[in-house]
Amino acid sequence: MTPELTALTLAALLQYVQFALYAVPANLELGTGYTMSARDREPSRTMSDKTARLGRAMSNHFEGLILFAIAVGVLQMSGQNTGLTAVCAWVYLFSRIAYVPAYALGWNPWRSFIWFAGFVATLIMLIAALL
Repeated sequence: MTPELTALTLAALLQYVQFALYAVPANLELGTGYTMSARDREPSRTMSDKTARLGRAMSNHFEGLILFAIAVGVLQMSGQNTGLTAVCAWVYLFSRIAYVPAYALGWNPWRSFIWFAGFVATLIMLIAALL
């Protein structure tokens, strides 16, 4: 397996970890009556700031993971994997791992810098595929 595919697989597993990190406290804070419902109304209880941030971090990773998966897929299918694209894939993964505590703990502005590192790494991978 190429480094890019390995990083993509680990990034997908990270999404599962993020789901658990969010879902467990959300269920405890909102109650299973709400979380198992159709959610047609607002919850009667609110989540803590940290739990809400974990939810936003998880959603943000879904968005970033789509672009990263496209970059990895294009590189794999075109056989354009290089040392640069491998490094970018690991930068993406490590930045996404670091992003979770950075967002959950409200590390401003570091959270944005960490996010930007993964974003730029993905962009470089896409540009590398076109060159």
